[in-house]
Amino acid sequence: MLTLPQTPPISSGDPLLSEPQFSHLYKRSQGKQAVGGGGYNYLLGTAFEDTEAKSRRGPWGDRHLEAGWASTYQQGASQTGSCGASEDQGLILLKVWASSSERKSWTLAGPAPSEEAGTRARFPLSDAVEEGAWTAEVVGQQDSALSLQLSTPPNAPIGLYRLSLEASTGYQGSSFVLGHFILLFNPWCPGDAVYLDSDEERHEYILTQHGFIYQGLATFIKNIPWNFGQFEDGILDICLTLLDMNPKFLRDAGRDCSRRSSPVYVGRVVSGMVNCNDDQGVLLGRWDNNYGDGISPMFWIGSVDILRRWKSSGCQRVKYGQCWVFAAVACTVLRCLGIPTRVVTNYNSAHDQNSNLLIEYFRNEFGEIQGDKSEMIWNFHCWVESWMSRPDLQPGYEGWQALDPTPQEKSEGTYCCGPVPVRAIKEGDLSTKYDAPFVFAEVNADVVDWIRQDDGSMHKSINHSLVVGLKISTKSVGRDERQDITHTYKYPEGSPEEREAFKRANHLNKLTEKEDTGMAMRIRVSQSMSMGSDFDVFAYITNNTSEEHTCRLLLCARTVSYNGILGPECGTKDLLNLSLAPFSEKSIPLRILYEKYCDCLTESNLIKVRGLLTEPAVNSYLLAERDIYLENPEIKIRILGEPKQKRKLVAEVSLRNPLTTPLSDCIFTVEGAGLTEEQKVVEIPDPVEAGEDAKVRVDLLPLHVGRHKLVVNFESDKLKAVKGFRNVIVGPA
Repeated sequence: MLTLPQTPPISSGDPLLSEPQFSHLYKRSQGKQAVGGGGYNYLLGTAFEDTEAKSRRGPWGDRHLEAGWASTYQQGASQTGSCGASEDQGLILLKVWASSSERKSWTLAGPAPSEEAGTRARFPLSDAVEEGAWTAEVVGQQDSALSLQLSTPPNAPIGLYRLSLEASTGYQGSSFVLGHFILLFNPWCPGDAVYLDSDEERHEYILTQHGFIYQGLATFIKNIPWNFGQFEDGILDICLTLLDMNPKFLRDAGRDCSRRSSPVYVGRVVSGMVNCNDDQGVLLGRWDNNYGDGISPMFWIGSVDILRRWKSSGCQRVKYGQCWVFAAVACTVLRCLGIPTRVVTNYNSAHDQNSNLLIEYFRNEFGEIQGDKSEMIWNFHCWVESWMSRPDLQPGYEGWQALDPTPQEKSEGTYCCGPVPVRAIKEGDLSTKYDAPFVFAEVNADVVDWIRQDDGSMHKSINHSLVVGLKISTKSVGRDERQDITHTYKYPEGSPEEREAFKRANHLNKLTEKEDTGMAMRIRVSQSMSMGSDFDVFAYITNNTSEEHTCRLLLCARTVSYNGILGPECGTKDLLNLSLAPFSEKSIPLRILYEKYCDCLTESNLIKVRGLLTEPAVNSYLLAERDIYLENPEIKIRILGEPKQKRKLVAEVSLRNPLTTPLSDCIFTVEGAGLTEEQKVVEIPDPVEAGEDAKVRVDLLPLHVGRHKLVVNFESDKLKAVKGFRNVIVGPA
């Protein structure tokens, strides 16, 4: 039996309660127990003593989960309730005091309540559950107490509801507010549009509060730990506030709330609200490396701090985000609302503004890009995929849908993107809603380089070193490993299916044969490079013809951001008369020194090496580029003591200075869902000398049994955005 305080009615001025008195309900579920936290009751298995009920229950309840806190009213006395679960329907078991002369009915009011919109329902006691409707069924009676089973329809709009009991005797009647609950999507319910028929995937894409986001390069993939924290204290309230701040709600609250039964609609709203380009969204994007009036996008290690900052500031934008931050926050919000979601990274991602599936670079005679740089190839770009049905589209397009909250282009007047079926991208079906051409270009666009001479003439350059849409990645289910999902977006290169998809997309550029002059060039590295080191890169040039060629080779290294914006030079070489014998190969080295790149390296830790081989006699231009990732030192994390629930724990976090100079202004930031109530920041007052360790200890208090991830970020004057993590398995007290 559970006891709840007296519940106030919903305030018209504040539609969200800081502590909802009902739990967050889903639909039917067969999930395992999960752990949430804070001031919200998440219908977690740990809240119930009935082990049989635990085995059948997901994290929340029928629609949207299967069971929930319920309350009764007895002449102003304290409200009490009991819980129930069902394999088939999402339920709440309620006990009310009965009288044979009373007639009872229930009024349920949602956001902007309207029976036509489906956000208000009034229903009497019934003898059986009615499919697809709100029903209250008598399941038992003891003395004057009735046990009722309240069932929710699987297509009801999500949001905050008020439940009232109306009782009448003869000519008299009275109404009592029993409490409030929040209705969410439920991937455990076969009738829900987000139903996912895999317990392992439901656990990963709904219940897991931590994961990885993949960054770096296609040739050097780097996993970045992230604390999603969708069950942390206050996050659900913030997510509902986010829905209520979207412009569609502000224009017409009733219509907006009625459409919240659709994950397609909700996903599109979230995609637009995570950025703030045309609303009071969460994050402001910035890519120019000037973050002095905010927080660098590379600093963040979780969504919780970002969302709490947004809410506590009165829904003012948080500075700053970049693509993986936008995607991670969207993932947190969508998982919190019950939509299975994962973060996806696309390497060599194209930003095609004019929908011609072509990225054109116009370069000067030294190979440097000139003019408009709005269309670029990013080293990587992150978005999210959410699992849902698409009744608005043809069969076969249900399942994973791509949504991109990074503000790049407007869609129907708003900076949002998707949802678009991943299957439609693979098939080249660009008429599919929403924004299929833009996502298709991100993974399939062609790249053309033009060299402009002093006389104004343009010459096409051959560049075989850049292929768009490589190694599309997400975290594996249940494992700390990368899963390659490129095959879900693209058919194998050169296959008949790929050719048909390109024809369907009218992507004729990809069907033309690449020009082959018999000359080839590649940029190679001899070893992995670490921050603070000097190293060599090599231009490998091959002459596959029977003639000797005399060429000019320009080699240039520049720092670069992950989105392709170039910084200062850090190494150059210009060979005016390079002789290449028939059927020969030459290797030309370029030395890159730490003293040259240390002061101009961005937080992306990237250097772009470009080689331009020109043969003036025949107007031949051969271009090769390669980005190099400089690896940060490892953060080491030691757990001191045995992790036990609700028992203090200490983590020792350290990093060795790999540079030849001291590190100043050293700061460790630590957080982890279920391990820390809030983000912890520890400063080191003294400089850390070369070869010495920066070391701190952090107190933890594990709240829940199970596997958690402690995520760490390190910042200093010369080393920035160094990430680390440690899995922590917490046992029962």
